[in-house]
Amino acid sequence: MSELFEKLKPHLEQQFALGNALTLYGWDNETLAPKEAMENTAKIIGTLSALSYQALVNDEVRGLLSALKEPKEFDALSNVEQCIVKKLTKNFDRLEKIPADEYRAYSELTAKAAPAWANAKQNNDFASFAPVLKEIVTYQKKFAGYTKNAGMSLYDAMLDENEEGILTKELDVFFEKIKEAVLPLLKKVVAQNDKVDKNYNFRSYPVEKQREFCRFLAEYIGFDFNRGVMAESAHPFTTNLHNHDVRITNHFHEDNLESAMFSVIHEGGHALYEMGVDDALTLTPVGGGTSMGVHESQSRFYENVLGRSEAFWKPLFEKLQSTYPDALSDVDLTQFIRGINKAEPGPVRTEADELTYPLHIIIRYEIEKMLMEDMVSVEELPRVWNEKYEEYLGIIPKNDTEGVLQDVHWSGGMFGYFPSYAIGNAVAAQIYAYMHNEVNVKECLESGKLMPIREYLREHIHCFGSTKNMNELLVAMTGEPLNADYYTKYLTEKYTKLYLSE
Repeated sequence: MSELFEKLKPHLEQQFALGNALTLYGWDNETLAPKEAMENTAKIIGTLSALSYQALVNDEVRGLLSALKEPKEFDALSNVEQCIVKKLTKNFDRLEKIPADEYRAYSELTAKAAPAWANAKQNNDFASFAPVLKEIVTYQKKFAGYTKNAGMSLYDAMLDENEEGILTKELDVFFEKIKEAVLPLLKKVVAQNDKVDKNYNFRSYPVEKQREFCRFLAEYIGFDFNRGVMAESAHPFTTNLHNHDVRITNHFHEDNLESAMFSVIHEGGHALYEMGVDDALTLTPVGGGTSMGVHESQSRFYENVLGRSEAFWKPLFEKLQSTYPDALSDVDLTQFIRGINKAEPGPVRTEADELTYPLHIIIRYEIEKMLMEDMVSVEELPRVWNEKYEEYLGIIPKNDTEGVLQDVHWSGGMFGYFPSYAIGNAVAAQIYAYMHNEVNVKECLESGKLMPIREYLREHIHCFGSTKNMNELLVAMTGEPLNADYYTKYLTEKYTKLYLSE
């Protein structure tokens, strides 16, 4: 055991504990906290954030990390300890460049921003949120300026925080490949939409029944309620304290069957990732998912690749019908599968089908680039948003609530995050293409026994936490790094079969 690493551990434990306290406040603010709590709670969050900053950025940690990076000391560490030192060094180098007072002020700002966004969305009032968002953007640009490497743009620095090494140069090529495949396919598919009747989806589905069925779905895919909980929030999300405390949220609309069902499968995929982290890693800096893209690959794999397949619903459809006999008695499995996969341009990302979904991400990616390169102002965002939706999807949101205000991400300063959704879809398709060599996925789904699928993902992805990056995981599992061809092939084959093969 390294004496230097032992001296580092109290600092790690302190920062981890403070991080968990902040996570709990974040969870509470989105689920149960009273509306008028935030002004005072934000000050507490600011204090905790400052303490978390100080727990890492101090002279003692600087000296210990410097000494531990020396070859003799580093080579004596275990593999996990080496990964911790690498990650901690990266975090230290970034945080050290951000002034402590600015870090604290920004933490308070984003704590206040979430309820400000929720209020603006509820009241279709972008103007009330714009000043807060403008402050967040200013801080984001400032922080990116502090931390970016030579040759990076400000937006590249933000992207790198979410998916290391995947910058605008790579994403421009990635998204161009997706556009070339999706746009002409979507045009053909939409022309066949009159063949798909999914009016059943908008009948009356009692919320209490939805809650019951969604809890069943969470358990069905493997969510362990002894190690996790489910609550409700304006925007579904997953968070965790460690692998024995993983939390998901959902939302319910009485006139929309799909929304909550696929949200819980999506968030359940995130949760299974965190629950599958090895016990030896979970209370350490490498004890969570390795990147936003890999995390999204797990949620998208469960939600779309599995959850929208006929094989997944074969053992479940009778239970679904019996839960809502009045609404689904005249719907058969074939119509249901066509319905849950119907490709139809719409304004809301979280309600989008698989085929149009990447276009929602491309829109956000292009807008974020423009915003960070001063090509558009915060005040102009609603107009630019609507123009992009008309360009890519041929529709204009009817108001800002279903337009520029629909996502919570920017209120939390999550710029550079949205591309991870598309990366996650691509990773999910690549994993799916190779998993068939090891697991009979269709048989597992049709028999209602999903454990072999979950265990395969746990063995190849979940258990490693963030000790490996995305491409290291993919190369070990599939023999190659990220390859968007699997994603475009998956979409082309799926929608050709659903719409164009008759």
